[in-house]
Amino acid sequence: MSEPADLDIPWTRTRWASRLREFLVCGVLGPLMDLYTRRRVVGRARLDHLTGPVVFVANHNSHMDTPAILRALPSRWRRRTAVAAAADYFYAKRRNAVSASLAFGTVPLERNSGAGVGPGQTAHLDGLIRGGGSLLMFPEGTRSRDGRVGRLRSGAALIAAEHGLPIVPIYLSGTREAMPRGHHWMVFKAGRPGPRHRIEIRFGNPIVPRPGEPPGKVMERVRLFLAECGAETAREPQAEQAPARQTA
Repeated sequence: MSEPADLDIPWTRTRWASRLREFLVCGVLGPLMDLYTRRRVVGRARLDHLTGPVVFVANHNSHMDTPAILRALPSRWRRRTAVAAAADYFYAKRRNAVSASLAFGTVPLERNSGAGVGPGQTAHLDGLIRGGGSLLMFPEGTRSRDGRVGRLRSGAALIAAEHGLPIVPIYLSGTREAMPRGHHWMVFKAGRPGPRHRIEIRFGNPIVPRPGEPPGKVMERVRLFLAECGAETAREPQAEQAPARQTA
């Protein structure tokens, strides 16, 4: 398979594409999600003093997570935030790649590469970040099967440290029930219209990687935030040591 940088579709992040995405996420998907869910956003004011870019890091329960987070972001952040998407899943077919990129501003990343992020995997992110763009990542690499937060891979910490970016942790709850794994659309609570699922999007305080701090310890701080929000998380026995960055 091609390197993620070669699979990227930059034109889907142009200004006109961003406007189209704004209409889709807020004007179409937003009202539809409101039919199935009652939304609560907590801690959004923590973004007010940040000028960007940042790396948003969230737990992953459902395909609903991405539009729920994008909609919860203030517009100035939403329009400049790309979403890391698994290259082997969303970019295996050109049609799917274009659809995901246009709808959610995705960028391809190799989800099994947390231990070493080479230039062929992240070269396309350099221009995005230099241009003031932020990145949303799901460090578990896949959706949870049981609601528990799995091991957090270190790619987000590596990218944040390399570019000098803060990490903004995000905790989501309720999306798994509203759109379970294996479903391609939302489901009504109790299988019929009526009471709606409660979902929550909670923003944490920015986490700034310290000089020389191992990526595993940075992600442990993310895990602690998720645990404080009530998530059941998988704790690593020992923090990872900083992996050697590939140069070729």
